Amino acid sequence: MGNELLELFGKVKVEISNESTFHLGIENLLLLRKRLFNAILQLKAELCRDDFNAMPFIGENGFHSKTIAYSIWHIFRIEDIVSHALINGDDQIFFSENFQERIGSPIITTGNELVKQRIGDFSEKLDLEALYQYSTKVKANTELMLKNLVFADLKRRFTIEDKLRLESLCVVSQSDNAKWLIDYWCGEDLKGLILMPFSEHWMAHIHACMLIRNKLHSK
Repeated sequence: MGNELLELFGKVKVEISNESTFHLGIENLLLLRKRLFNAILQLKAELCRDDFNAMPFIGENGFHSKTIAYSIWHIFRIEDIVSHALINGDDQIFFSENFQERIGSPIITTGNELVKQRIGDFSEKLDLEALYQYSTKVKANTELMLKNLVFADLKRRFTIEDKLRLESLCVVSQSDNAKWLIDYWCGEDLKGLILMPFSEHWMAHIHACMLIRNKLHSK
């Protein structure tokens, strides 16, 4: 991502770590997410549907070896799961608003288990309009939660009961590429989740999307 966004993320990390600047940090986190989401919206305005399925870096390692459609799915499935199933302990938007059927997805998971051409095949099945509707709703719901946090919430940690509840939902594959996720999330405090699924994770995958876009349109 650009230096401006990296600097903004750096400010967020510092500001949310101090009670006196916590709310400013949340405001800057929301600003960061707005700018990143605008980049996702810009992709929809710029690209044709086939571009969202393209894998110009399929033989390489890294997030850019996937597709743009997959990346959007992955960002917001993880955020929905973490925000609702783990933090709030309520229903994921994916299920409560019937987004599996609306998007046309054959899976309910984060997609970590998919590799190489399976990612491309998966991407082709997705209804892009519904995927963007899902992304918008997940973003808005997470941000409502973020606005209601207080500094003391950042130290909240998760229990074995939280871990077992996540496992029972079957929203994380048991493949080697995915099964570590639940341990990772439950090993973080709330501050750690804010700084990964809700921000840095976005940055990494959206940067990968930009690399794909640039490669497709450099010909």
